[in-house]
Amino acid sequence: MFRFEDPTYLYLLLLLPALVLFYLYSNYRKRKAIRKFGDPALMAQLMPDVSKYRPDVKFGMLLVVIGLFSLLLARPQFGSKLETVKRQGVEVMIALDISNSMLAQDVKPSRLAKAKRLVAQLVDKMENDKIGMIVFAGDAFTQLPITSDYISAKMFLESIDPSLISKQGTAIGEAVSLATRSFTPQAGVGKAVIVITDGENHESGAVEAAKAAAEKGIQINVLGVGLPDGAPIPVPGTNDFRKDRSGNVIVTRLNEQMCREIAQTGKGIYARVDNTNNAQRAISQSINKLAKADVETQIYTEFNEQFQAVAWLILILLLAEMLILERKNPLFRNIHLFSSKK
Repeated sequence: MFRFEDPTYLYLLLLLPALVLFYLYSNYRKRKAIRKFGDPALMAQLMPDVSKYRPDVKFGMLLVVIGLFSLLLARPQFGSKLETVKRQGVEVMIALDISNSMLAQDVKPSRLAKAKRLVAQLVDKMENDKIGMIVFAGDAFTQLPITSDYISAKMFLESIDPSLISKQGTAIGEAVSLATRSFTPQAGVGKAVIVITDGENHESGAVEAAKAAAEKGIQINVLGVGLPDGAPIPVPGTNDFRKDRSGNVIVTRLNEQMCREIAQTGKGIYARVDNTNNAQRAISQSINKLAKADVETQIYTEFNEQFQAVAWLILILLLAEMLILERKNPLFRNIHLFSSKK
């Protein structure tokens, strides 16, 4: 496993684009100043020792050195010892609705973006728990098997988009059934499904699936995303909205009745995800009430520092940058490797 011990220093990489812009601006000012003295081609003949490319090469080397230095400060490490440890935790499966209606913007910046932000906050608060992720629209499939790898969970979360599923719809029942089958067989550990949807269920079986899960001791919680008044569904890449066959703009509304019925049957809670953080607090409290048990997890307990290789590379680049002169070496002025002298 690769990691950075102090990843905050990676923000230094943001300096690189600014340095590039400054360098380009400086070159522009330099060329502008030369043009004031005369024709650039004639000025080049009057300055035969001035190299056109060496300053760019030297700047490129310094740019790479600054980037590598930020990596050096962040302390790159490789895991060297993998151990199985037991921790007290629960298992949670997230079932996230990614149908087109989740693009509506009655919740800012959009229903889907708000839902993804909420899941990220839940993951950040987890310590010893396991988490898995299912996405659904007209179909449902596992995006992330249940795991304690929170870094991978957030990476998969970022890639979630309605284009992952071509079949439109809201198959909540299928998503709940798939989530129910996705837990580990370990007994005694609290298990919960968190369905995040706008509740516009176009398939049957959602309540039945929640009842079957509850009978197995799995809690079904529902977070309803959106507002009852609804909002139109934007078409990505345009300023238009989705329309029905008659040409009327489609307005998608939060179906709270459906969401509450599923949560009640699944012996969980329902909370509306709006422009506040109330839903995140409610679901966190619900998860914390679940029975915790020993959850076996494989983690790296020892890491080897990798900064030595980065430090050597920085040293080599700095020496090379110092040895490259901005002006052409007069000893090699008459040597033409790539062109013939007539």
